[in-house]
Amino acid sequence: MKRRTALAFTGTLATLAVGGGLAWKTFFGFPSDTTPEGAYLRIARSIGRGDPRACFAYLEDRAQHAAYTIRDYRKKARDRVAEAYPEPERGRLVAAYSAAADAPDGADVWVEMAMRLGWVSRLRRDLSGMAKVEVAGERATIETARGTRYPFRRRENGIWGMSLFTAELVAEAERAARDWDVVEDAALDYERAR
Repeated sequence: MKRRTALAFTGTLATLAVGGGLAWKTFFGFPSDTTPEGAYLRIARSIGRGDPRACFAYLEDRAQHAAYTIRDYRKKARDRVAEAYPEPERGRLVAAYSAAADAPDGADVWVEMAMRLGWVSRLRRDLSGMAKVEVAGERATIETARGTRYPFRRRENGIWGMSLFTAELVAEAERAARDWDVVEDAALDYERAR
């Protein structure tokens, strides 16, 4: 009885492994995202399908953290403005901060910025087949058939993340933090003046 149960269990596991492997290969058909090529191809597929949100998983860690930081600071600032600022400044700032403040997570901040700043259009226009891949430690560069170079960095989880937009996301996160300080100081002034 034990032998029959063990054989049935082993057979089930083997069937699942083979079926899962075939489904993975059929569905994705390209390298693992633990390679720069695999991450690049997933970004290209997401952009081609009109799903820029799926690209967020293939941005480097600093870019992802910056997107969450933007959301958190914009939410704090928007809420503080709403409770302490007078009109018309209240309405103007609440509207300005709402896109990031209302984002459910960092991926939504990424999509809003990528659409507004033309990053999605840029990717759609520039992404093409890979001509060359250069890997140097934790960094990699993919050169496309059109000659565009895309920088990648290995993330903590082993997946490669594009670092093309990191500087702009980090700068926006720093701007959001500075804005929060200004909003808080002004809110305290408005409260004292009442």
